[in-house]
Amino acid sequence: MLRRRKPARWRPEPAEGPASNGRAGSDARAGSDRHLGGWLHELNDRWRGRHGHNGGELAQPATGENLEEQPTAGPSVPDDTRVQQVLDLAMRIGEVLLSSGEGVAETTSIMLRLADAGGLPTCEVDITFTSMTMCCHRGMVAPPVTTMRLVRYRSLDLTRLTDVTLLVERIEREELSLAEAATELDRVTRAKHPYPRWLTTLAWAGMAASVAVLLGGGAVAATVAFGATGAIDRIGRLLNRHGLPMFFQQMAGAMLATGITAVLLYFALLPPGTRASLVVAATLTVLLSGLSVVGSVRDAIDGFFLTAVGRTGEIVMFSAGLLGGVVLALKGSLVFGVELSVVGPLPTSNLSLAVRAFAAGLTSGLFALAAYSPVRYLPAAAGTGAAAWAMYTVLKQAGFGPVVSTGIAAVGLGVVSGLLHRLTGAPRLVITLGAITPLLPGLTAYQGFYQLAVTGVTDGLVTVMLALAIGLALAGGVALGEWLTTQVRLPTPATAPATGAK
Repeated sequence: MLRRRKPARWRPEPAEGPASNGRAGSDARAGSDRHLGGWLHELNDRWRGRHGHNGGELAQPATGENLEEQPTAGPSVPDDTRVQQVLDLAMRIGEVLLSSGEGVAETTSIMLRLADAGGLPTCEVDITFTSMTMCCHRGMVAPPVTTMRLVRYRSLDLTRLTDVTLLVERIEREELSLAEAATELDRVTRAKHPYPRWLTTLAWAGMAASVAVLLGGGAVAATVAFGATGAIDRIGRLLNRHGLPMFFQQMAGAMLATGITAVLLYFALLPPGTRASLVVAATLTVLLSGLSVVGSVRDAIDGFFLTAVGRTGEIVMFSAGLLGGVVLALKGSLVFGVELSVVGPLPTSNLSLAVRAFAAGLTSGLFALAAYSPVRYLPAAAGTGAAAWAMYTVLKQAGFGPVVSTGIAAVGLGVVSGLLHRLTGAPRLVITLGAITPLLPGLTAYQGFYQLAVTGVTDGLVTVMLALAIGLALAGGVALGEWLTTQVRLPTPATAPATGAK
């Protein structure tokens, strides 16, 4: 009568002693169960012991060849001191890039490249509008190292941005050690602006004058815009020194621009036929030029929605300051019988178009100068701005609307800036920020503000939304143009040395 066999893991050991391996256990069973089932179990135990598939303590690998490899402990990384040095350097460079208006995708890419060059290939970066977090994973050999840094300031210094970008490239080429790179970064971040303050004030004022000409104004409107913007810049620096929030600085600038023009009209100090509203529109364009419209849209397109929302909120608040300042000044001027109505259609003669195209290039170049761009990039910014404005004008005269014309011109602008970046190594922002200035909807924004204050809320909201659509088309077009250049194979750029503003 056959007995039912228990599973191998539960069978008792032989009386002679514990089995040393799977074969001994099989021999013990063969002595007690000499039948077909015992023979099959023996073959099964031998096969399982040879391939390492034992069900319990009976079948063990007979040789060292059957031992499984131990899992790897993780990537080999430097010691804690070097990890901290690389992370600190990457975070400081990322802070300069983000505070200068660089997009999150580009900032993240540069920080990861720097970490990889420093021997930390397994890093992750998380950036929001006001903070950065960077983590180095070290597998199972050591715990991860995480550091965070807050972005407490916004400083538009394109020379500093350029020098930091070149510094990263030198680190990648192993021309600098970590200690030397940290010393060089200290020198770059602590250096004074390459141009004196009075020169930047003249640049902002000259930019407003060129915008007035670009919008169709004459010499008088350009002169008034020059003087008003120069005064606004000096007063703004004084207010900033006392810690006044930027919202109120924008409001004060808009009130000064509108109020100065209204006072000149009230005392009949402007010649007949002067387009006074163009003075206000030119000044508003200058105040709008420092906003990171392109950066916010690019972050949203790249999927960094949190930072995009933060930058958009900043733009909305600063634009609201402009709206409040203009509306208050217009209400006050109406009390004294002064009306700053928006001008009618602008002239379109060939001579005026040539003059305005030159004014567009001058606007872009002066903005780059006011933003402390290196001198070698000023012609590129001016030429790109003039070409973009000419393309916009041709498209608009061909029957395209202002939004479509702006978007197509912005795509061309983005292509040019992307090609210059890949061919010469120039940061995209150095070209883009100046070149988009002639396309900013300063006149449309002022028209909407005027309608909100005088005509009616409905018309004003429609015009303000049009200005917003133009800004979005401008930013989206630039982002698309720069992306198109990444799909083209080009030679490696010849990087210029970091020589400050020269």
